[in-house]
Amino acid sequence: MLLVLALFVIPLAISVATHEPAAATWQDASRAPTGLAPDPAAVREPVVQVYAARTFGWRGAFAVHSWVSVKRAGADAYTRYDVIFWGGPPHVRLNAAAPDALWFGSRPDLLVDRRGEGVEALIDRIEAAVQRYPFNDTYRTWPGPNSNTFVAHIGRSVPELGLDLPANAIGKDYQPLSAALGAAPSGTGVQLSLFGLLGVIVAPEEGIEVNVLGLSLGLDVAEPALRLPGLGRVGVQEAAR
Repeated sequence: MLLVLALFVIPLAISVATHEPAAATWQDASRAPTGLAPDPAAVREPVVQVYAARTFGWRGAFAVHSWVSVKRAGADAYTRYDVIFWGGPPHVRLNAAAPDALWFGSRPDLLVDRRGEGVEALIDRIEAAVQRYPFNDTYRTWPGPNSNTFVAHIGRSVPELGLDLPANAIGKDYQPLSAALGAAPSGTGVQLSLFGLLGVIVAPEEGIEVNVLGLSLGLDVAEPALRLPGLGRVGVQEAAR
């Protein structure tokens, strides 16, 4: 029991001790493009990308904010989908920033990068999932529903994305009691979750992961790594799918 407690507490303590907020205030925080999204003028094929970046301020020691950007074949611009608290409800927002922008100073990690054949059909299904998101009028930072709940909903709806949200995407495990047993956020394997406060995932993408009070601890077997609260993924760097 003490070992399990240490595995939750120590990584979180390290994350808190080493976290440096990217900006002092919201007003000073950059939301500039990062160049991770290909230029629509040069890349005419369809593109789907999923990003996650540390949240603003002290919360970044605990969690990331995730979002989805899509571009159809021949389109001159992307459509970005986020769930954002301020200004809502509704909380699903279109084009709140550039598709690959810094999240208030924090550089995002690219989790999914799909292009070319078959991607147009994925965009159709992503947009249908956005329309079906069941919590558009509700937002809670912890344990959800929040931005990560939204992206996990897309992952469950479109398992072909191979989406693997990091362990510090707090809110990804939030599910209502009616869906306590169902697919993992990747859409593969299974998850048991009680409102995102207590649960377990066993899936090809996530591996084995336990959730306690919104904090996730696990082991990725396919691409060896630890999945740690606060720190996220520690081990073999997982390439964007």
